[in-house]
Amino acid sequence: MTVTTGAPQAPATEAPGALNPLDDARSQLREATTILGYDDGVYNVLATPRREVTVGIPLRRDNGDIELLIGHRVQHNVSRGPAKGGLRYSPDVTLDEVRALAMWMTWKCALLDVPYGGAKGGVRIDPRQYSTAELERVTRRYTSEISPLIGPAHDIPAPDVGTDENTMAWLMDTYSVQKGHTVLGVTTGKPVSLGGSLGRATATSRGVVHVALAAMRSRDITIDGSTAAVQGFGKVGSHAARFLFDEGVRVVAVSDQYGAVANATGLDVPALEDHVAATGSVVGFPGGVEISGADLLESDVDLLVPAAVEGVITGANAHKIRAKVVVEGANGPTTPEADLVLGDAGRLVVPDILANAGGVIVSYFEWVQANQAYWWRADEVESRLAERMLTAWDEVAAHAAKLNLPLRTAATCLAVERVAQAAQLRGLYP
Repeated sequence: MTVTTGAPQAPATEAPGALNPLDDARSQLREATTILGYDDGVYNVLATPRREVTVGIPLRRDNGDIELLIGHRVQHNVSRGPAKGGLRYSPDVTLDEVRALAMWMTWKCALLDVPYGGAKGGVRIDPRQYSTAELERVTRRYTSEISPLIGPAHDIPAPDVGTDENTMAWLMDTYSVQKGHTVLGVTTGKPVSLGGSLGRATATSRGVVHVALAAMRSRDITIDGSTAAVQGFGKVGSHAARFLFDEGVRVVAVSDQYGAVANATGLDVPALEDHVAATGSVVGFPGGVEISGADLLESDVDLLVPAAVEGVITGANAHKIRAKVVVEGANGPTTPEADLVLGDAGRLVVPDILANAGGVIVSYFEWVQANQAYWWRADEVESRLAERMLTAWDEVAAHAAKLNLPLRTAATCLAVERVAQAAQLRGLYP
């Protein structure tokens, strides 16, 4: 038997010199608390996770070797309700990344008036290098290790980068076995046959498109015939591209982790979906020409949707962004330095805590349905999602206009104020 540890597994923060999303998250929080007039005590409480755990995950590989993986779960804030947040499997997972994502989740839930606090989980693993059986074993051991922290009234995980509805089914089953009965509400994003909600798989993408269309109209951009580029053709980006295509938007460029393709007259998105299903990548699509990832971000389009990972638009490339509207499908794709550059250039940036909140909204719907054992029709889910997203857009846009603030700052201020008010009303114990 061989024991290995795979990728470097220290439960550490970012490497020196690397972009650290936690710095970005705390910078955004500091700006909001300053505008709101809160003192350092409030800032420190909101900048620090309420609870976090790092666990070792021993994995028996299919060949008999033993490998040790590292996983994290962070609960940032629970003032407004149980913690809620995704579980990601990625070789780039760090504790600081999970802390930042949990914080952004707190603001997202508050901004959309969902009765949750923010949480996030991650395992440092490249799921493409592991079999389905190995990923199931990882999920079940990780769930077992964090089970004292999670539950329908405590912390409700959901899919994220590198995880899917199958992951959530394994998580739910493992937790249920420990409790001795089925607990559907412990997670969201499950298969529909196991208590999942209709519309959950595409909810984040639909939310992105609802807000993107509203943002474009606010800039007097005619939707039919407008142009868009989508960075990331995964769970969020692929559906967002399809929904934009269905609305008459010309999607002229898309990318994934392997490459990017473009067509100035517009990509045939349904045909591209078929190509990706057959080959696993957008690369080689006969209806487009290959371009670089940088070329995609710098496309001269009406709408840019960064829907991959954090930190792709930075102070180094923000001056090259030509899109009139940037709608963040991913969490934290734009750094604070880039925000300043884009703002000075007149670009409208719709922040992640608003733009990609569709997933948590329908996760909330799924949780409600599971707790009531009563499931809604697809049209009910989608109409309620649209109402929530557009109401939040109107609130943020009005607040930004009233105080002459960028959308991100306005959204963060609204969210931070709601969380701070909840904490103040609850008081301190003891």
